[in-house]
Amino acid sequence: MSARAVTEQSFNQEVLQSDKPVLVDFWAAWCGPCRMVSPILDQIASENTDKLDIVKVNVDENPQLAVDYQITSIPALKVFKGGEVVQSIVGAKPKAALEADLAAFLA
Repeated sequence: MSARAVTEQSFNQEVLQSDKPVLVDFWAAWCGPCRMVSPILDQIASENTDKLDIVKVNVDENPQLAVDYQITSIPALKVFKGGEVVQSIVGAKPKAALEADLAAFLA
């Protein structure tokens, strides 16, 4: 299962109103590290469908979300819970490091 795309129009419903934690991957097509981390996030998403939703926001197509959440460097991963950012991760990391960062949400 791969991470689904979320837009400025669907962000409120799919992320802020979600009843489980949502990891948002802020990315862009031209970003090499974003392309490296994407398949890792897809793996984590498919292994943890009951615990964590993972969605993607293309910052070029959704610039207002990038401004709203102060995205200055990508990839930027933000975990939302109850409509609030509860964790931020910047930069591409290997799967084990991401799973360690997300351990509280994957337990």
